[in-house]
Amino acid sequence: MRTNQRGAEILADAFKDYAVSTVPVQDRLHLKSFCSMAGPGLIAIGASEAAQKALKIMQQMSDHKYDKLTLPDDLAANCVYMNLPSKGDVLLHCTPEEFPESAKVFEKLKDHMLIPVSNQEKVKVDGALTCCSVLRI
Repeated sequence: MRTNQRGAEILADAFKDYAVSTVPVQDRLHLKSFCSMAGPGLIAIGASEAAQKALKIMQQMSDHKYDKLTLPDDLAANCVYMNLPSKGDVLLHCTPEEFPESAKVFEKLKDHMLIPVSNQEKVKVDGALTCCSVLRI
């Protein structure tokens, strides 16, 4: 894990108006290795035991009820959601060549503009789509 308890405390101190919780992650470098936001209130989550265990912990810690989009491939759950003024809900996600079954699940999101993005080179160095994202708030 790259974020330790002290890092979580600093984050909580910086964003006092928001609840900050830590989620233990098994056998993964990051929580986002199998989980990310795919839209407002929508969590993309891998189907592995570790991913589902982390989801259960998050659900127990939160009063908010999220919808979930369960993907057969954990790495496919690493996606980038954007709400663009001229386009609406946009989701960058894995390609059908990389994760065919997970790509089919993304295609069910009819309210999103879906943009498949290859991660074949980044994955060679344990990179993912969110590793390359810089979004302006």
